[in-house]
Amino acid sequence: MILIAERINGMFTDVKRAIAEKDKKVIQELAKKQTEAGASYLDVNVGTAAADQEGTMQWLVETIQESCTTALCLDSQKPDVIAAGLKVINADNGVILNSTPLNRKNDDQILDRYIEMANQTGPKSSIIALTMDKNGVPQDVDTRVAIAAEIVSKAQDLGFDAQRLFIDPIVLPVKVPNAQIQPTSILTAMDQIRMLCDPAPHMTVGLSNMSQGASERSLINRVFLAMAISHGLDSAIVDVFDQDLVNVVATSDMLMNKQIYSDSFLKAYTDMNKA
Repeated sequence: MILIAERINGMFTDVKRAIAEKDKKVIQELAKKQTEAGASYLDVNVGTAAADQEGTMQWLVETIQESCTTALCLDSQKPDVIAAGLKVINADNGVILNSTPLNRKNDDQILDRYIEMANQTGPKSSIIALTMDKNGVPQDVDTRVAIAAEIVSKAQDLGFDAQRLFIDPIVLPVKVPNAQIQPTSILTAMDQIRMLCDPAPHMTVGLSNMSQGASERSLINRVFLAMAISHGLDSAIVDVFDQDLVNVVATSDMLMNKQIYSDSFLKAYTDMNKA
């Protein structure tokens, strides 16, 4: 399971303050601690923390790379912000470009631009593409799958390996009125997305969106994560500090025969990720 750690995001108060004050220590501590907690990638999202998003993305990338060599996931729907981060990134560590829709009303080529940036960055680069288009976030299974199929088709046309492609079917807050049907719709869509090509693209979600505004956030996240893993999810943007959630990942891997059982399988999973 590819765990993308969510905490270096300008939407969090401590990160927003660190960006404003150019306090490297806060960012570097988050980078190191999330790595120690088992993160495969560190999500880097300026959010609304700075007017100069391009310069801030560069500062975040440089600051993180001073403290660890963990692969980075540059997170922005603005290609220029992604491009700014790529200017200073060590791509040999691995990089994901997150997140592009299929298209926009004012930008029909945005997916092409993300693929082009990834190809220019090198073979250790991937992209996360959202099942979202110029009409917004779909609310039904068929539209999600149709958009995913167009993403896969375009990637193939541009010579982009499906194994470097992550499809995000976009989880929505379960607390929103009439949204409780969405989790099962997403799982159904994931079953169909797995069949779009062979080998199948990776699938990922921004897990914390599911429980936005709800009580029992960790429980909701953990249960949906386990359900989604059984439907082919192999990546997620998560809170790696939630040990119960990481234990769900370890247990799912073991029960799906991706890890050898032992009475200390949780410790073995943690030790393996730290290594």
